[in-house]
Amino acid sequence: MHHLERCRQMINGTVLKLVVRRLEPVLTLAHRTVTSQPHQNALWRELQNAPRVARTIPTQRQLRQLHAEQRALLRMLCDSSSIPAYVFARHLHTTCGKRAQQGQQPQNQKPSDRDDDPNRGNKKDDEDDKEKMMSVVTKTLIWMITIYLLVGFLSMVLPSRNRPESATRYVSWHEFVHHMLAVGEVKEVVVHPDMEMVTIILHDGAIVKGRRVQSNIFHMAVADVNKFEEKLRSVEQRLGVTDGVSVQFERSGDVSGRILFTLFATGVIIALLSRIRGGRGPISMDSFTQMGRAKFTLVDPIESGGRGVWFRDVAGLQEAKQEVMEFVDYLKSPGRYQRLGAKVPKGALLLGPPGCGKTLLAKAVATEAQVPFLSMNGSEFIEMIGGLGAARVRDLFKEAKKRSPCIIYVDEIDAIGRQREGGGGGVGGMNSGESEQTLNQLLVEMDGMASKEGVLMLASTNRADILDKALLRPGRFDRHILIDLPNLAERKEIFEKHLSGIALEHPPATYSSRLATLTPGFSGADIANVCNEAALHAARTNQRVVRTSNLEYAVERLVGGTEKRSHALSPTERRVIAFHESGHALVGWMLPNSDVLLKVTIVPRTSLALGFAQYTPKEQKLYTREQLFDKMCMALGGRAAESLTFNRITTGAQNDLEKVTKMAYAQIKYFGMNSTVGPIAFAEDSDNNPYAEKPYSKGLGNLIDFEARKMITEAYERTEEILRDNADKLNRLAEALLEKETLNYDQVVELIGPPQYDDARRKIEPVEFEDSLKRLAQNGTEEK
Repeated sequence: MHHLERCRQMINGTVLKLVVRRLEPVLTLAHRTVTSQPHQNALWRELQNAPRVARTIPTQRQLRQLHAEQRALLRMLCDSSSIPAYVFARHLHTTCGKRAQQGQQPQNQKPSDRDDDPNRGNKKDDEDDKEKMMSVVTKTLIWMITIYLLVGFLSMVLPSRNRPESATRYVSWHEFVHHMLAVGEVKEVVVHPDMEMVTIILHDGAIVKGRRVQSNIFHMAVADVNKFEEKLRSVEQRLGVTDGVSVQFERSGDVSGRILFTLFATGVIIALLSRIRGGRGPISMDSFTQMGRAKFTLVDPIESGGRGVWFRDVAGLQEAKQEVMEFVDYLKSPGRYQRLGAKVPKGALLLGPPGCGKTLLAKAVATEAQVPFLSMNGSEFIEMIGGLGAARVRDLFKEAKKRSPCIIYVDEIDAIGRQREGGGGGVGGMNSGESEQTLNQLLVEMDGMASKEGVLMLASTNRADILDKALLRPGRFDRHILIDLPNLAERKEIFEKHLSGIALEHPPATYSSRLATLTPGFSGADIANVCNEAALHAARTNQRVVRTSNLEYAVERLVGGTEKRSHALSPTERRVIAFHESGHALVGWMLPNSDVLLKVTIVPRTSLALGFAQYTPKEQKLYTREQLFDKMCMALGGRAAESLTFNRITTGAQNDLEKVTKMAYAQIKYFGMNSTVGPIAFAEDSDNNPYAEKPYSKGLGNLIDFEARKMITEAYERTEEILRDNADKLNRLAEALLEKETLNYDQVVELIGPPQYDDARRKIEPVEFEDSLKRLAQNGTEEK
């Protein structure tokens, strides 16, 4: 009852009348704690009817009394019992609420078992407080940094006291010497090398030209600030000035560098603050963990539903497909090999020029075996931070073992498998050490793989000569599969594969033989590009289907570039080019070991060729001395034709002379085809360094040079002899080129007759193909 009496006394007080309005929710909840006693209802009615007329606190004393009464009322509520939980949810008194709830809670009941658990509200309050505090701190930091950066930026941009102001006067060297230095008014000179300017500080009250100056600071532009002091001392000596003027050098900070640094720092700070406000830590260890993970491309043939690359999609490469079929068979039925005690090779290295289908074949292996395919480029392992390469190698093999059986494919492995060198220091030592760490980790992972894990390693490169020997040994890359440029039959198959997806005038088999003959040395990627260029050309000319002209245009575009008919040539240059190309064609026409002429043109090309003669070389790997000599004569035909026709030579034969010189030295130094030097072969100069040590003496080198020059002279004399004997044919070819610009094989036959040697061999398939098209056109079978 003493609590009720205390409340009655508070009601009689004056201060409580001012508090009733503010504490009405508290008193309402307090009433619920005493409703079980009937004699307390009068107290509650008295509290409810308390006057609320006073809305202000007149004096400081009454305010202090108000605070004391409020604290007393809160203590009274805490001492009373049976206070509901939602009273404490109104933030009346957290400490008292916790103590009261702990007293009412049973011993065997957890706080989380109650529906009205006050700890939930407390935790939520703590989180809200933390969020509010973090928001306040973030805003404060943002404002402080913004003000700091703004002040720093203005201090860099606005001129300082060391910089010349617009009101400061500039003087010339003559005025400085005769009106300031000579009369002893100069106190100090400050040189600004970065501004090419000198600040002249005069004595207080200095007189210049008979007048007292208002400002004792002047500026003077100087052309060479490095020699200014020397020039000043010489003038002082000439004027008889004993006490030299003090000279100081000042360099202002690099404004652009400071601005860039400020912007960079601003970006970093904003990024950190954005992470803080987003609920993430400024720096998380997960970021470093993510950097060490392998960024591989996963191709799962099972999940893709058979949409991968199959062996039937890979045209050509019969021998290579036969080699890798062993891997596919092992992945499909490993028990057959294990039962016989055979160990399947752990890895295969695909070697060959670019664009020959190494990556395509690796994808086909994964699809045929129906296993996951983890692909990664060699350049993706190594980055600026040390240790990432080895970490990514470990993560790659870890992910592969999770998905076993599977295939790991590393494209361009020469990026991490380069031959290791002694020592890791010196220039580039850090990068070399990181590359060696990555390679060592790769060697460990490959050698530590057991065949039962079902993880096979495939890699491709076109630089097998620079790979580390430890990477190529048995147990790592056991198989070395060479994927070379396709031959004639393989090119035909590849053309049929790519042409099958193009709207052609005739079936793909009609074009494949001719195109395969026209494209010796083309890779699979080049052939795909030819087919695509033909389709693009047909679309540009608004054709419904791709015709023969489009395919030939695509081949010529890849061989010599696009035509440059807008390229202006003078009549004299055009005539020289016509005789030059006619000389090439005629010499090859008259030689027994030359290639088959397909077309000769004088239309300029984007590959810096003003004209060219296109041939169809034979599919052969071995050449005799006579064949190489005839090739040298063909290359010299253009220069010899210019000399015989115009009695002068031009620079158009530069490329021809380079080819002839290389062939001559190759026959002497590499192939041992010279009787004077003998059957000796030297290593090819890879770096073409003239100061490199040569494996032969100076005398032998002079002999090689003499024999090469002698061989070229003999070829040139033979070429001139052929052109003199056939001067009329040379003129007919040149005049026809000037008129038509392009001549094919049949047109050349009409002008100068069939070739002298082996006419039947020169009737190649392209001519028969054109004849068949002409017959089709005559029969009216072409689509209109």
